[in-house]
Amino acid sequence: MGGNISQLEKQIGSENFPNSERYCGLVNFGNTCYSNSVLQALYFCKPFREKVLEYKVRNKQRNKETLLSCLSDLFHSIANNKKRVSTVAPKKFIARLRKEKEEFNNYMQQDAHEFLNFLINRINEIILLERNHGKPKDMSHDDNKSSQEEPTWVHEIFQGILTSETRCLNCETISSKDEDFFDLQVDIDENTSITHCLKCYSNTETLCADNKFKCDKCNSYQEAQKRMRVKKLPMILALHLKRFKYVEHYNRHTKVSHRVVFPLELRLFNFSDDAVNPDRMYNLVAVVVHCGSGPNRGHYISIVKSYDFWLLFDDDIIDKIDQSAFEDFYGLTSDGQKSSETGYILFYQSRDTETKVTSNDVKVNGK
Repeated sequence: MGGNISQLEKQIGSENFPNSERYCGLVNFGNTCYSNSVLQALYFCKPFREKVLEYKVRNKQRNKETLLSCLSDLFHSIANNKKRVSTVAPKKFIARLRKEKEEFNNYMQQDAHEFLNFLINRINEIILLERNHGKPKDMSHDDNKSSQEEPTWVHEIFQGILTSETRCLNCETISSKDEDFFDLQVDIDENTSITHCLKCYSNTETLCADNKFKCDKCNSYQEAQKRMRVKKLPMILALHLKRFKYVEHYNRHTKVSHRVVFPLELRLFNFSDDAVNPDRMYNLVAVVVHCGSGPNRGHYISIVKSYDFWLLFDDDIIDKIDQSAFEDFYGLTSDGQKSSETGYILFYQSRDTETKVTSNDVKVNGK
């Protein structure tokens, strides 16, 4: 690995190497690329990294081991590494993950999105439990409700709100229902872009036949039109491209390798009338890439932005890549050839948080 370390430092150049930054590849324990790729992406989502490192500082005396304490130890060992470029073995984190969720306790390939989903929700649960002074999980409903009302830093970073609007075609009454999300799951079409896919997210769906809508005003089931609109955008917008589709004929999930262009800058337009932050602009900060032909085979890598350059993390290997290389991760190539390396989870950070995060860079290493 020594040659690789000097190679990356040469690629970046000593005069361009950020003083407060450390780049650590992660050891793969047989099948843990799904975890390594997501952890690298999250590490380079600066608001998330800062909160995890802050948790480590605030909980120095805590003896109880949780998935969050293991994650904070891992992030701390990266941020405070003596070497600019090195390799870290996330042994304790993986052991804890396998202990906490049985599905991850084997040597089969796992789904990176399922892992991300579990990790974010589990961290949120841990914060809520600790806020309630470690009360057991079956705490009274009222206590749980009151703790939910006060958002955690996980909510502050990842949670957005969608509004489901349903218009009864008989009486024209529109009813709205809010839904929270930590990531948006996006259907993909052939030869398209993320911007187009997100516009389609708010396409109108007609509810009819066996799928009619129960209208409270008509007091009966009626045909209706339904659409999803964005009410509130999160600080970090995580987009999950639905690349694995169940095919009944094969009785298994197959990979959808459609070409989907992901821009470096993103703005959404499908907002509800009472939207909180419709002008929010995003910059791409990380991409988890799936390589291979199906969900249970293949490999995961991640591309992250660090300051003004891009890095590719492939477990313990790190390379500086050019922005033009993104073409390789969109999907089907221009000549119709299948590309096995496709963007799977995209992390966009809102611009209004970037200035604040950059000014806090000194704290990243806990200095």
